[in-house]
Amino acid sequence: MDDKFSIRVNVADRYYPLKVERENEEKIRKAARMINEKVLQYKQRYTDKDVQDFLAMAALQYVIKLTEEEEKLDKDWLPAALKELIQKIDSVLDIKE
Repeated sequence: MDDKFSIRVNVADRYYPLKVERENEEKIRKAARMINEKVLQYKQRYTDKDVQDFLAMAALQYVIKLTEEEEKLDKDWLPAALKELIQKIDSVLDIKE
C-alpha cells in the first residue's frame, strides 16, 4: 500500500505541492516553518533585499550548521570507537590476569 499523500507547503510565501510519506509530513512542515522564520528575520533586518536573497542566506546558514554537526559527529565517532576498543581490550586482559 502506498503511504504517500499530497500536501502543500508554504515556503517564503509560495506554496509547493509535495507527495510525502506520512511519517515525514511533520518533519517537512517543521523544516518549512524554520525556513520561513529565518526568512522573516532577514526581511526585518534587510529591507532592500529580495526574497530570493533571504532564501539563499537561510539555506547557507542551515547548511553551515549541518556541516558543523557532521564534522562534530566525525570527530566524536573516532574517540568513542577507541574507547570501546580499549574497554574490550581491558575486559579481555582482566579475564587473563
